[in-house]
Amino acid sequence: MQEQYLKIDPWKIIEQEWNPEKVIASESIFSLGNGTMGMRGNFEENYSGNTFQGSYIGGIYYPDKTKVGWWKNGYPEFFAKVLNAPSWIGIDVRVDGESIDLATATVHNFQRILDMQKGCYNRNFEITTPAGVRLQVSTTRFLSLKRTEVGAIKYAVTPINQNIDLELCSYLDGIIVNQDSNWDNPFWKPLKQQNSPSFSALLNRTNKSAFGVCTFMTNTFEVAGGSPLEPSTTTASDERIGTHFSQSLAAGSTATLIKLGGYLTTLNHDENALIDTAQALATQSMKRGFDTLLEEHQKAWAEIWNSADIQIEGDVAAQQGIRFNIFQLNQTYSGSDARLNIGPKGFTGEKYGGSTYWDTEAYCLPFYMATKPPEVARNLLKYRYQHLDKAIENAEKLGFSNGAALFPMVTMNGEECHNEWEITFQEIHRNGAIAFAIFNYTRYTGDHSFLLEMGLEVLIAIARFWAQRLSWSTQKEKYVMLGVTGPNEYENNIDNNWYTNYIAQWCLLYTQEQLEWVARTHPEVHAECITKMGVGEEECQQWGAIAGAIYFPISEEHGIFLQQDNFLEKELIPENQLNPKERPLNQHWSWDRILRSPYIKQADVMQGFYMFASHFTEEELERHYDFYEPFTVHESSLSYCIHAVIAARLNRMDEAYDFYLRSARLDLDDYNKEVEEGLHTTSMAGTWISMVEGFGGLTFENNSLSLRPKLPDCWESFTFKIQFRGAVLQVHQSKEQTKFHWGGDQPLSILLHDKPLTVSPS
Repeated sequence: MQEQYLKIDPWKIIEQEWNPEKVIASESIFSLGNGTMGMRGNFEENYSGNTFQGSYIGGIYYPDKTKVGWWKNGYPEFFAKVLNAPSWIGIDVRVDGESIDLATATVHNFQRILDMQKGCYNRNFEITTPAGVRLQVSTTRFLSLKRTEVGAIKYAVTPINQNIDLELCSYLDGIIVNQDSNWDNPFWKPLKQQNSPSFSALLNRTNKSAFGVCTFMTNTFEVAGGSPLEPSTTTASDERIGTHFSQSLAAGSTATLIKLGGYLTTLNHDENALIDTAQALATQSMKRGFDTLLEEHQKAWAEIWNSADIQIEGDVAAQQGIRFNIFQLNQTYSGSDARLNIGPKGFTGEKYGGSTYWDTEAYCLPFYMATKPPEVARNLLKYRYQHLDKAIENAEKLGFSNGAALFPMVTMNGEECHNEWEITFQEIHRNGAIAFAIFNYTRYTGDHSFLLEMGLEVLIAIARFWAQRLSWSTQKEKYVMLGVTGPNEYENNIDNNWYTNYIAQWCLLYTQEQLEWVARTHPEVHAECITKMGVGEEECQQWGAIAGAIYFPISEEHGIFLQQDNFLEKELIPENQLNPKERPLNQHWSWDRILRSPYIKQADVMQGFYMFASHFTEEELERHYDFYEPFTVHESSLSYCIHAVIAARLNRMDEAYDFYLRSARLDLDDYNKEVEEGLHTTSMAGTWISMVEGFGGLTFENNSLSLRPKLPDCWESFTFKIQFRGAVLQVHQSKEQTKFHWGGDQPLSILLHDKPLTVSPS
């Protein structure tokens, strides 16, 4: 763990000292988002020190041409990149003609606060400029949850030791680049500018993908106790336009700039109308005023916390961690638009291209399913259905036929855009996560409409893929899966990864079962689907036959499923015998050495035991956990959460707590020394899983909620809420008892520690 520089607080993230070495890390930590757009916690004023400037818009991407040393058939042509968008937050602050800059000024006091309860970012600092002027600056920033195309900044300047001539230039900056571009090609094409004292806008279009984006701003400026002042000038250059305000300011007087800005895009508006629409939105928003916009924004956050908050009594660090995770997940995805999804870094950075991975279905869906109305999780599933044709094309490029679908490992628009062959071609278990998400959603919500309208087609296409991807081994007289990469990416091109084989078998049987269920209960839907997809009884029976003959590698000596055929041929040295100076392995060892080692990047066999817990006994779970966990190096951010759940199920609460804290505070404490690149957004959903499914013991069995809550020794109590079948269930676990509060109209039947219990309304 790095030295703690953020104050522990239950509702706030607080940085209390000026440390230039922490600027880029803090820009990640203090990021803001509203599900439509987001930005890193960059300074408004000019900063000449090291910084990572980043503003991002959901759904706006560039197909950056793939860059590889050796092209292979089937490689994707591009890697989709979420674009660093034109910035609207800039404010050049000049005091007596000198631009203030924290990199060159003497900083006396510095504090920034991310108020998670209210969804606001506040920054306060006091400096002395090189010319000797002592100045206090206070800023507040938020991105509206109510009006998701609008953000707001209040920027206040107070001279302390003398009168000053103050000039503020509020500007839009279109001179931006992506740090992760492959070829340094320009991603944006400037189209038009509009710049007036009351409204400014940049109109750009993305190259190749042709998204139109209008970046806009409007400003008001006043001195405390006075009326708003008119701008003195406006300026424009090729891709930077600004509005200037000038005022002589007495010591102790405060001048305040209110700046509203944001983005309108051709995802929702006609390109020819973008500037006019943005101007109308800016005018309307400014009439509402900063305080009103903030009030309605905070009200929206209050509604979120009312249904999603998790309370921990007796452990403030754990409390801050889980709230930070919940906060960032809600900033990243609102669920209102099925064209959007969740990137591994959310709106906080560019690593992984901002694209959609299997993380969404395997880790994120449970959080949104249990803390939001059903349509939010349904939109995540719909996102994949909308890409089904592309998934079929992806499979065809690899030689599959008959409507078999391979959903992409990485995507923005349904096309595969990951250019590492061992991932693109081999990490095919992602198909299983998508099928499992359909199952998970249906059983939890009781809503079969997605299955009937869209899901069955997805399942059939996935089943066809597995049926073709498995091959018959005459030696084993079983179906085998050759040349794959499982969840453990520290093994590539292996045969018979247990998790991949198991989820393939489950997909085939589940699809067969759902076809039979639809035939019985909705024959008209079944007939329509059979006609559309061309699936017959013979093909369906073949899926069952293949599923029943899939090979699973086992070790009779250890009484376990083997992670892959040759796992026991490795030199099985436990992780705790590694030299700490060689960790993480991926930064110190050659890839060849890693691939020959027994070390597991993240849950692999244990991922299957987590997802299909009811298929195995506790004794089997314990045996596999005891064998594989000592070789697990947890060098994926998605590893801790799964192991926390399993450790809690095995009543190993100290281990579960350690794994939970690692997950919950992964970014706040920068365990992996990489928070500068952005936050681990999708693993934050795993933190929620470790809390609710681990300590809360939440599972779903026989169409009923089941809870086995367990309390870590250092906690006095914890409380979580889940939305279930149209109402909220609150679970409170203390050292003495478990309490429930059910908001439904009818009694709720659940299992508590495997015993039936009826919870009455209220």
